[in-house]
Amino acid sequence: MPETMTDPRQLLVHELGDIYYAEGVLVKALPTLAEEAQDAELRAGFEEHAEETRGQLDNLRLAFEALGEKPQSERCPAIEGIKREHDEFLADHETSDEIRDLFLTGAGGRTEHYEIAAYSGLITMARALNETRVVELLEENLEQEKAALTKLESCGRRLAGVAGSNGTSN
Repeated sequence: MPETMTDPRQLLVHELGDIYYAEGVLVKALPTLAEEAQDAELRAGFEEHAEETRGQLDNLRLAFEALGEKPQSERCPAIEGIKREHDEFLADHETSDEIRDLFLTGAGGRTEHYEIAAYSGLITMARALNETRVVELLEENLEQEKAALTKLESCGRRLAGVAGSNGTSN
């Protein structure tokens, strides 16, 4: 039987649980991405973002507490799908180091876009509910996600140029 949800605050708590789950998946996945990356800048970016993600989980725990709630994960099919896409691509394709790194920038970018959308929606709800402390915590996470996306996009442009100059583009 589906859970009845009639209060916007319930939805906020549910959606916090969704991103809490997603960040939990990512804190485990980012070290793997760092290991897969051959490019030093890309590897360092994944390592740095893994550390940021641990802080984001702390912020989410504080957001739950600010709402008087216990932190609880809600399964996030979106992040599972993004992770599955990564896993299947690497299982199904033999790639050069340059192409793998370029793929990793795209996979990372898709993840950042999802997180940016999730945090933006949460901030809108928290602001509407006058949950100022929650807004502050989520805005900190959002800014980190935007910065991570900018770094990935920059790295992706550089890697695309490298891959293209090596004759691996069409």
